[in-house]
Amino acid sequence: MGFAGKADYSGDYDAIGIPMLNYRGYIGLQYNPIAIAQWGLGNYNLFLETQNAKRRKKFLAASDWLCTHQEPNPHGLWVWNHHFDWEYRSPLKAPWYSALAQGQGISLLVRAYRETGNANYGRAADRAFASFLRSTSEGGVSFTDERGNLWFEEYLVSPPTHILNGFIWAAWGVYDYFLATRSSAARELFEKALLTLRTNLHHYDLGFWSLYEQTGRQQSGTLLPMVSSPFYHRLHVVQLRVMHHLTGDEIFERVANKWEAYARSRAKRTRALCYKSAFKLCYY
Repeated sequence: MGFAGKADYSGDYDAIGIPMLNYRGYIGLQYNPIAIAQWGLGNYNLFLETQNAKRRKKFLAASDWLCTHQEPNPHGLWVWNHHFDWEYRSPLKAPWYSALAQGQGISLLVRAYRETGNANYGRAADRAFASFLRSTSEGGVSFTDERGNLWFEEYLVSPPTHILNGFIWAAWGVYDYFLATRSSAARELFEKALLTLRTNLHHYDLGFWSLYEQTGRQQSGTLLPMVSSPFYHRLHVVQLRVMHHLTGDEIFERVANKWEAYARSRAKRTRALCYKSAFKLCYY
């Protein structure tokens, strides 16, 4: 997952060359720390391939942006805030932060530190990692459910929704931090996240498509599950293949193969689209 497609973002940029997303309407142009981190990661990977100085400049520009835009939340933990409201099951009111942003930011910053030795990048990665050591009720991004499963929450809502792609990406940020620092705490968190994923992966399987999240129907008050869009279903398959590559655990390859087969079935694709359309009509 090299993010090459993100590296040459074709949308808007600010005066110093940092990408901005245009959400149109009342939200308009906004900085999105996740998008900026992915833009940086894409340029970093292309820099490794080409040794192009312009790619290096861009990935370091993204890293610098992350350093200067890290903010303490009300609990004193350093996060990357989204300064715009976002519609979800429970609307997210600005400023809000995310395990996905924290993880992707770490993944970029540890690479920037390795490339340059600049202590600012390492310090910002340390600050971001601290959010994984605290629960969501304490201002962090980790949540432990009643069965002892450890989750990294993309959207901090109650009850938590355990978005699959965000959980995996956040876990990779923790893994990258472990590789960079050999932190025993990071290793323990990643191993707990792997156990959570292995234990709960079947809950994301509808028998014809993957779920975007794992909200309990009684908890959420909804009757329909949030089925993944085709984009996120394909993303889940790729993420599980990466997890198999990282861990060697065959469960990730088996489920990836199964979900890939779902996507090849016209009947299953149509069924998933019907579920997705009904969900949007009912709840958005």
